[in-house]
Amino acid sequence: MTESFARDGFLGRLRRARGADGQRANPGAEMPFLDHLEELRWRILWSLLALLGLSGFGFWLVAHFDALHLLIRPAQPYIGAKLYFLNLTEPFFVTFKLGLLVGFLLSFPIIAYQVWAFVSPALLKREKRAIVPALYMGLVLFCMGVALAYYYVVPATAKFMLSFQQGSLTPMLTVDKYIALVTKVMVAFGVVFELPVVVLVLSALGLITSGFLSRKRRYAIAIMTLAASMLTPGDAITVTVFMMLPLVLLYEMSIGLARLVERGRARAAAASAAESSDALAEVP
Repeated sequence: MTESFARDGFLGRLRRARGADGQRANPGAEMPFLDHLEELRWRILWSLLALLGLSGFGFWLVAHFDALHLLIRPAQPYIGAKLYFLNLTEPFFVTFKLGLLVGFLLSFPIIAYQVWAFVSPALLKREKRAIVPALYMGLVLFCMGVALAYYYVVPATAKFMLSFQQGSLTPMLTVDKYIALVTKVMVAFGVVFELPVVVLVLSALGLITSGFLSRKRRYAIAIMTLAASMLTPGDAITVTVFMMLPLVLLYEMSIGLARLVERGRARAAAASAAESSDALAEVP
């Protein structure tokens, strides 16, 4: 079974799709395993270099364009104009961490391209037609998730959390705790909004079906609840609650996308069968 998968599955297609130069090959040629590792090593190296270089650029952007103020702005009516820090090195390390995050976001297209360049030769044309639009859709969905967190979830969470014990307690929010909360929430919502893209790619590869997703809906909701509690800060229960509704809606959207992929595959199969029948009918 393992040999059959290596020959006929994704790995087998990947080996047959490349020649000795790592590009295109003859239909029967296979790229040696060590050549695969060599190409993978170079693609990982280029990805790391992009991450390192753009992280330095991200540090410069954060330091010179007051990115910290942009993250404070959504909750500013509830936490005040400035935050506290408790030790001398804290402002630098907050800026450094934000620079790393910006660098990762800037380098992600390069990393995604390296992954795509490595795996795309093994994909069929119909799989590419489904996956390429999904990648663009993923960028839009990620931005939508970040925007939802920035404009709604962060201020709503700050307002809710700071509404308790106002007569007895005075908040003294430190910059590292606040920035850690905000960045984690924004990235978590961006990642969660990628769920339809993941399902679309898996469906295009034939790994899951809409029927499977529909049957496992109850288990999926339980897993999503656990994932939401892990992705969001544990001391901000409201964020977990805010995340659950988009997750459920995105799951239902994913089922619809999987059905569209299956219908397209069925139409392609029917058209191919019709062409084969016509060809056989023309044979004398």
